[in-house]
Parts: sequence; C-alpha cells; structure tokens
Amino acid sequence: MSERVFNFSAGPGCLPESVLKQAQRDLWDIDGSGVGILEHSHRGKVVDKVFDEAQADCRALAGIPENYKVMFLTGGASAQFYMLPMSFLKKDQTADYINTGVWSTKAIKDAKRYGGAHVAASSEDRNFCYIPKADAIRWSGSPRYAHFTSNNTIFGTQWRAEPRAPEGVPLICDASSDIFSKPIDVTKYALIYAGAQKNLGPAGATLVIAREDFIEQGSEDIPELLQYRTYAANDSRANTPPVFAVYMVGLVFKWILEQGGLDAMRAHNEAKAKPLYDYLDGSSFFNATADADSRSLMNVCFRAPSEELEKAFIAEATKAGFDGLKGHRSVGGMRASIYNAFPPEGVVRLVEFMEKFEKRHG
Repeated sequence: MSERVFNFSAGPGCLPESVLKQAQRDLWDIDGSGVGILEHSHRGKVVDKVFDEAQADCRALAGIPENYKVMFLTGGASAQFYMLPMSFLKKDQTADYINTGVWSTKAIKDAKRYGGAHVAASSEDRNFCYIPKADAIRWSGSPRYAHFTSNNTIFGTQWRAEPRAPEGVPLICDASSDIFSKPIDVTKYALIYAGAQKNLGPAGATLVIAREDFIEQGSEDIPELLQYRTYAANDSRANTPPVFAVYMVGLVFKWILEQGGLDAMRAHNEAKAKPLYDYLDGSSFFNATADADSRSLMNVCFRAPSEELEKAFIAEATKAGFDGLKGHRSVGGMRASIYNAFPPEGVVRLVEFMEKFEKRHG
C-alpha cells in the first residue's frame, strides 16, 4: 500500500484517519448487518441510526436548540445560493450581502434572479484580502435577510465574529469552509449552510441548520424538493439522500466530539496555523496575502517573488509529499488548506521545506 502524503487540498479536504479506517470496515459490513453502508436502504433501520446519530451529535457539538432543524441536502453550498433567495426573497424585497470573495459574489448573482441584492460591504477594492470592519457595513432600509460567508477559501480570509445584522433581520451564513472549526452560537442565525467537503466529510452532502419559524416563512410556490420545509418534515429523506456522505459526516461529528468538541478544535486550529503564519511574517521570500487581522485558520494563502519560483515551489513540494498547494486558478500563488483533520505535523514539515526552498532560491 502506498504511503499517504500531506493533503493541503482546499476541497475535498483531508479526513481523519480513524474515520477513513472505520469507513473501510463499514463498506463491507456495517453494524454486523452483513451488508455495507453503500448497499443499505435509506429507509432501513441501519440508515435510521446513521441519520439519528448524525443529527444528535451535530446538536451536541454546537448546542443546537430544539427549535432548530438539522438537515442534510444535496447540490453543495452552491445550490444554496439560489435555494435561499428562491425560498425567502420576493421581487419587491431586498436581501443584504457582504461580499468577501468568489463564493459570496456567486451568491449575490443568484439572489438577483429573485429580488434585490444590496451589497452592504465589500472587500473587492483590495482583491478580497481583508474582512470589512463593522463601521464599513451599510445595511439597506429593511433587508429580508443578511448574508455573509464566514471563511473564504480562495483569498484566505475569515471572520473573527459574525456581523451584527439590524434588529429583527434574519442572519444567514455560508459556513462551508470553517464549519465546526471553532465554537458557534447557532441562536444568532436564522439559517447556516455548509458543504461538507471541507471540514465535515466528503462531497455530496450539505449541512443546513435552520430555525423552524424561519423555515415556515419560505415560499410554497416552488418545487417541493427546493423547499426547506420538505427536508425538515421528512428527516432529510423526502427522496433518496446521499447516505454515504451523511454517514461520513456523522463519523466526523463523533471524531470532533472525541477531540474535545469545538473549543478544542479552535485551540487545535490556532496552534496548527501559528507556525506557518509566523514563518511567513518573518520571511523575506514568501509573503501571506491576507491582512493579519483577517487571516483564515483554514486556508493560508501566500506568494513567492515570481510566478516562475511559485511553479518551481509547487513542483518540488509535490515531489516531497506535499499535495494540493497550488493556489486557486483565479488568483495563483500557493494555498495551504489546513482544515480540522489536517495533522499539525504536516504544517511543521511544510515550514521546514519552505525554509530550505528559501535558502536555495532567495
């Protein structure tokens, strides 16, 4: 069997080794049923248990109140860009969006199909290298809801705390790339969504946590499978769901609980990112691209003095066992994605490699 490399991919991200090993066993036979998880009916007792435990563990992790629903949808976070305004935004209404990168830009574009989309703040003026300050946010008169993206994978920025929406305005968050990497007060939100493939599991499932009264405000004049109430009322199984993806997310929830929960994840992620940012701050060769007060603990973006040196760095790093360091095609450079399950040893080893590269080429 080949040796595993350090996977710095921005998504799908790496998974805990214990989760992967459990999945290997359960692919063949889960819970002594004689049938693997991929083969079980989505309405059978084995899958009932998978969904029940995933929802219960999700609630335990984030302290989710009973008046919130935990749902697993398909289509990735990108499907939420249109499902959200389709459900809650009418032609004569306006939703407020804070634009901090590519994904929020896409969300704004889809919102405009259904109603008004007011950009309350943006960091586009400096190529999305920072998170807007509270005093730079200009909310519209009566927004239907306020939306922000908590972490930006492409530009390596992350909100330290959620923006304060106007009183009574539902707050929505796309938390795809930092969900459960730190504590979260769910009661501040009307709806949170997150594609699983960064911090929670493989691609295929999207976690949605939504307040029940907000769900019921959604339009009923759209297809049933695009209504949140359909998933809330049917345990996310109105049709055949991505059972394996949800099963994997459930295992990751258990793994996070075993690590000590979300407080422990925050401490773990802060300690893991520190050696890399410390090195970048002291380097005269590499430089971090995000402002210091906006830096992401999930995606560390950095550049070298030239594109030629960046290509050489990525090629040499790949040969040395560091995979997925190439930056997004729209911005170039390098990006080290160090989600919850990424091992701290990988960051230490990467810094050692970068130091040697700098000595040779600096």
